[in-house]
Amino acid sequence: MPLRPEVHDGVRLGAAYYHEYQPHERLTADLDLMAEAGLSLIRVGESVWSTWEPQDGVFDLEWLLPVLDGAHERGIGVLLGTPTYAVPPWLQRKHPELAVRLRSGRQVPWGARQETDFTSAVFRRYAERVVRRIVTRYAGHPAVAGYQVDNEPGLHLMYNPEVFAGFVARLKERYGDVAVLNERWGLTYWSHRLSSWDELWPPEGNTTPSYDLAWRRYQADLTSEFIAWQAGLVRELARDDQYVTTCLAPTRPAVDDVDVNRSLDVAAGNLYYAAQDGLALPDQERRHDGGWFGQGVWQLYQSADRHRGAKQAPFLITETNAATIGGSNANYPGYDGQLRQVAWALAARGARLVEYWHWHTLHYGHETYWGGLLGHSLQPGRFYGEARRIAGEFAAAADVLRGLEPDADVALVRSAESDWAFQHQPPLSLPGSYDSPDPRSYARIFGAFYKGFFDAGRQARIVSVPQLRGAPQDWARRYPVLVAPALYAADDETLALLDGYARAGGHLVVSFRTAYADAEARARAEIAPGPLREAAGVHYLEYSNLRAPLTVRAAQGSGLSLGPTARATAWADGLVVDDALPLAWYEHPHFGRWPAATSKEHGRGRVTYVGTLPDSEFAAALAEFCAPPARWAELPPSVTATSARNADGDRVWFVHNWSWDELRVDAPEELVDVLSGERIGAGRGVRLGSWDVRVLRASSGGSAPEPPRLKRRRG
Repeated sequence: MPLRPEVHDGVRLGAAYYHEYQPHERLTADLDLMAEAGLSLIRVGESVWSTWEPQDGVFDLEWLLPVLDGAHERGIGVLLGTPTYAVPPWLQRKHPELAVRLRSGRQVPWGARQETDFTSAVFRRYAERVVRRIVTRYAGHPAVAGYQVDNEPGLHLMYNPEVFAGFVARLKERYGDVAVLNERWGLTYWSHRLSSWDELWPPEGNTTPSYDLAWRRYQADLTSEFIAWQAGLVRELARDDQYVTTCLAPTRPAVDDVDVNRSLDVAAGNLYYAAQDGLALPDQERRHDGGWFGQGVWQLYQSADRHRGAKQAPFLITETNAATIGGSNANYPGYDGQLRQVAWALAARGARLVEYWHWHTLHYGHETYWGGLLGHSLQPGRFYGEARRIAGEFAAAADVLRGLEPDADVALVRSAESDWAFQHQPPLSLPGSYDSPDPRSYARIFGAFYKGFFDAGRQARIVSVPQLRGAPQDWARRYPVLVAPALYAADDETLALLDGYARAGGHLVVSFRTAYADAEARARAEIAPGPLREAAGVHYLEYSNLRAPLTVRAAQGSGLSLGPTARATAWADGLVVDDALPLAWYEHPHFGRWPAATSKEHGRGRVTYVGTLPDSEFAAALAEFCAPPARWAELPPSVTATSARNADGDRVWFVHNWSWDELRVDAPEELVDVLSGERIGAGRGVRLGSWDVRVLRASSGGSAPEPPRLKRRRG
């Protein structure tokens, strides 16, 4: 289905708008303020099934018409949501059996949202009816640019009996015979061997890793199938120029962000972050817990790159901070300039929409203190003014932002299945504990490597394992560095591609636990790192968790530059060098016999193996070693510079100062400020105020050169 031009061109600013939540009539005032601020898209309707259908089979569809008419009169587009994630009281009372059952066997009580088994044929019948009514009524309205089906799907792992029955049917289809399942899952252990399919025990009591991974795959498949089913309903009725998406919360337990987006026209989702000093650089050593709010500038960029990676294409941010985020006890609105900084950072990474949640702060309900662009007073204030500035800048830079494609120096391979496997059997303990497992181990490991390249001034692209297909030489040509952190549950085909990538001239970086298990999450019965042993030039027979960080020192002649405070944390593989070159050694009477990292030429390329969880300093040094040389002068530790190509082939730079200090940085080439028109000669100073961003353009003058790489001083 063709997408409206705004999905491809320029960057829009918008907000979720809930006129139906207002305590008194102010539609005209709201829409006028939006138009004056330059907002060009609003999201409506996704949370109010009981307003669309107040009683079973009794519909009220006209309440939204004044909103759509008023938006259209002011040139504001509308993203129309379907309300299937928040069921009305009458449906819950009529069909209490639809309640989601959790692992404990407890039903999710009605009173929040997403309490319903969306796989049920009964639920689907009601959901289809309301979706068809809404879309039929408004598909022809000129304000409707697209549809958001459901909202933040995948909140629960569902243990309903019908869901389990579907899981067993899926296993029968995949494995055919229980004898195969016994072998593939290792069910001899603890007398779990099955003689028939009806002996498969319910997942509530499961301890088998392969079972758990299959269960998580199935739960994510259910979410993807539900979104695809609903998207299909909408497309039957929508206009050809309207797009279909959802609002994804990628950290939901029952979602695979790549798979769920296959059926959608454009990826869209949430991106929330800790503001104020949470956006300060230099970054303090923060643990990446993979939670709802990103902590640190690097996590802001990592989240944006993950959204883009869902379809390897431009994306929409359908929810992000307007003011405070969270509960009544978490009131941390951004400093002056931070909304603008974030908006431009998202645009730099490929966002075509930055939409605030939400327009006005709610006066009642669970999210009373989740701040909108307007506070409870409903009067324009600081956040409204900053949004107005952002919208004006996006409009002024529209030609330069057209077709923006972010640059990437490195690709990081993300594995949903390794993440799920680590949630069941985490390799890391919670910081400060001896044996308390950390179910967010994968996020910590992946985040450490992403942050290392970010701190070294390199730009990343996130590629998921299912997207890692094609000829290895094509990947080597496209990405000089490919990083596979903790690619634990991996099939032989994927590992062969990684090997071929290095042979073809790429620099492959792998970490501990990469290639340790197969696609069923079974530990490989071979010397680690298994299929990558020859390529890496190392092997190991033992490993250890680390109770405390260990100092690491660079190996003589390795080319790795390490400061005296670089540390290895959490884990140490007992690496034995076959024919690799040690890069760094642990300083410890026991662990000092093993290198912490190694590197080896492999074919026309190279493989670097990191046997520990590097701290920020160590990770950034490894990134400097792996990435091509920097072409810019060193930047202050509070400054980032990211780049992208636009439709005209021009390189556009986004230079941020994430601090209170006013400063200047030297331009590496002749640049033009996109917003002011100021010309800045090569080597001349680019002025940056506190919490500031400059958008700078350099004409390519023909074929596109490689993007300059950035090196930032670490402080």
